[in-house]
Amino acid sequence: MNDSAPAARLRVVTREIEAPDELLVFADPHDPTVWSRRGDILVGRGTAAAFDSAEANPGPREAADWWRRTVAVAEIDDPVGLPGSGLVAFGALPFDPRPDDRADASTPGLHFAVPRVIVGRRGSRAWVTSITADGSDPTAALPATIGFGPHWSATTGPGALTPDGYQEIVRAGVDAITGGNLQKVVLARDLAGTVPPHADLRRLVRALSSAYPDTWAFAVDGLIGASPETLVTVSGGTVTARVLAGTIARGADADADTAASLSLATSTKDLDEHGYAVRSVLDALRPSTSSLVAGEQPFMLKLPNVWHLATDVEGELAGDASALDLVAVLHPTAAVAGTPTPTALDEIRRLEPFSRGRYAGPVGWIDAHGDGEWAIALRCAQFRPGDRADDGVSMPFTAYAGAGIVGASDPESEMLETRVKFRPIIDALA
Repeated sequence: MNDSAPAARLRVVTREIEAPDELLVFADPHDPTVWSRRGDILVGRGTAAAFDSAEANPGPREAADWWRRTVAVAEIDDPVGLPGSGLVAFGALPFDPRPDDRADASTPGLHFAVPRVIVGRRGSRAWVTSITADGSDPTAALPATIGFGPHWSATTGPGALTPDGYQEIVRAGVDAITGGNLQKVVLARDLAGTVPPHADLRRLVRALSSAYPDTWAFAVDGLIGASPETLVTVSGGTVTARVLAGTIARGADADADTAASLSLATSTKDLDEHGYAVRSVLDALRPSTSSLVAGEQPFMLKLPNVWHLATDVEGELAGDASALDLVAVLHPTAAVAGTPTPTALDEIRRLEPFSRGRYAGPVGWIDAHGDGEWAIALRCAQFRPGDRADDGVSMPFTAYAGAGIVGASDPESEMLETRVKFRPIIDALA
């Protein structure tokens, strides 16, 4: 198919159900689709329709256009009316959709698809949605449960960029900044690893959502992680975003933790980095919103492994833009690319020896009303279900972490920051 027409005329039925104790049992063990935060969860299974563009490097705008056409002809029966009920698509988008010589056949592109069945829970209410594309009547019945497979652990090693190599590109980034080319650039490094070929990846989702309940735990087309950063949410006309930039590791005891928090809150380097990121989001959202406000000063966001400088942004939609339209104007933000963004993207390509794929790209969902929840894919790993590693047996993955580089950045400190940011995904993989 191409993106000039909807994939199919979808028929959608949603019905409320008694809330199951565990929703992950409805997900595919080897390629789960999950979106979860603070006990609210969506689980998808199968594929009813998927966006497939005729363009070489489609982005969120093309996906948003396809979604409008698909929704316009869909038949939707949704008496539940909660966020995530009715017709929903899940997406994982590349960090940089431009052609990239560093990419290879295994580098994933844009994924945007409608499951055949979605089981959801929000608060005390739960529902099941069934979606057909062949003209048949959907039946809103729970799919068969799939028990969890055995516990497993990953083997992890260096990626394309070693810790020493990362410090070298940080030095080069600082040189570019002090030379006046840009004000900030976000540089990442990678870890490569393998898991058993039939690993139940739902166990990784469960470990991340349990250990980091205040983050967005996600699994979409092999991209699995727990992101603390909201790119954008849209609900009933209200737009929200959370900007994170500026990080320090938690202290080993209460006194050290308080000192770490105070150090971050008063760090000129981190406050400057945070300011670039907030301005980037406000500038992108203003044309599509009214009454847009942001906190005058960042607050301290405490996670189990780090402190972040954080600023919440909120406004009202000024037109008929959808969550995916806002993703298109927001991404990439200064928080994951740099300032000015076009120059930072070029600098990232010059310095990083690998394609990021979907790392630091948008991941989330959208419904038939254009509402949705989208995070930035951080603290994550990209699995390739169906692929095999060089040993011919295990399944490969790549994990990523990055840091915002400004003129005052110290290469060793930035490398240590990435080590702290790797902790959520590496601990869960273990």
